[in-house]
Amino acid sequence: MDFAFTEEQNQIRAAIRKICARFDDAYWLKKDKAGGFPSELHQALARDGWLGVAMPEEYGGSGLGITEAAVMMQAISESGAGFSGASAVHMNIFGLNPVIVFGNKSQKQRMLPPLIAGKERACFAVTEPNTGLNTRSLKTKAVKKGKKYLVSGQKVWISTAQVAEKVLLLTKTDSGLTLFYTDFDRKKIEVREIEKMGRHAVDSNQVFFDAYPVPEEDRIGEEGKGFEYILHGMNPERILIAAESVGLGRCALKRAAAYAKERIVFDRPIGKNQGIQHPLAANWMALEAANLMVFKAAWLYDSGKPSGAEANAAKYLAGEAGFDACQQAVMTHGGFGYAKEYHVERYLRESLVGRIAPVTPHLILCFIAERVLGLPKSY
Repeated sequence: MDFAFTEEQNQIRAAIRKICARFDDAYWLKKDKAGGFPSELHQALARDGWLGVAMPEEYGGSGLGITEAAVMMQAISESGAGFSGASAVHMNIFGLNPVIVFGNKSQKQRMLPPLIAGKERACFAVTEPNTGLNTRSLKTKAVKKGKKYLVSGQKVWISTAQVAEKVLLLTKTDSGLTLFYTDFDRKKIEVREIEKMGRHAVDSNQVFFDAYPVPEEDRIGEEGKGFEYILHGMNPERILIAAESVGLGRCALKRAAAYAKERIVFDRPIGKNQGIQHPLAANWMALEAANLMVFKAAWLYDSGKPSGAEANAAKYLAGEAGFDACQQAVMTHGGFGYAKEYHVERYLRESLVGRIAPVTPHLILCFIAERVLGLPKSY
């Protein structure tokens, strides 16, 4: 049993930290205030080949595992970029796993290299307003007309739809749920941005399709098997979100500890008080425990072993630990924690992403109760 990173994994972390060091607190504060996709970070990672870290080498990727991807994504978040930085490249890492597993050779050659090179960005269109996490009940429908499908319906909470060139789209067909990877043409698709409390650098949107044409060659695998296909991306997504939550929590904790050593009240640093020390120490322990589950889940996935329980548990534990650390960072700063210039209020707002997406903590508890403990299904 070895809990240490390999030399290669340590090198990955160091390389990502070096890139992220170019994007300081002022950069992310500006992005938080004004919005706008962090193209500079996206392109910097693309230039050094990181967008294909878990993609096959034959298509320009590095051929590494979700473990290495988790190391990378955690380093981005921990740098202070948080979910504003991580979400800018998140889809690249796991999103096209269905194409890798179920796409034909021609599709892989056509679809993967531009994404890896940073020439194209993709959004992930699954969630709908009236179905939530009940994915099997999607209403968006693709009707076959000759050599193409006409897609009509609505999707919601679609990240990067303001800038993406491609979309991984799950729809209903006569045979069941069907998956496509196709062009995202905003001249023919209506995209409405959702104003939200955090992660302003990465847009979230409502998307409307009205008989939108999708070529048959953009269908991934067989009709009716789309739900089965996207399951191959769900565990990696949970693992990566968890890694990012731990990274953000660590960033907040580091900033809180530094402030506690510097802030003098009643002629002593506030970090000398156990009322400050103990919550931060508890945050550290919770983050480290969650991180162990993150990398256990990643190891199981990369080893081809069942990882559903661990991936979900990692996402739950990391989401809670990251949120708690960010909240405590604000409280440690006192009134200054409420000021944007100290950055911790942004961390707190962004930490909620790791609790809510892509699955709520409540449904994870239901999953563990049913699938691990054998309790009757509650919904």
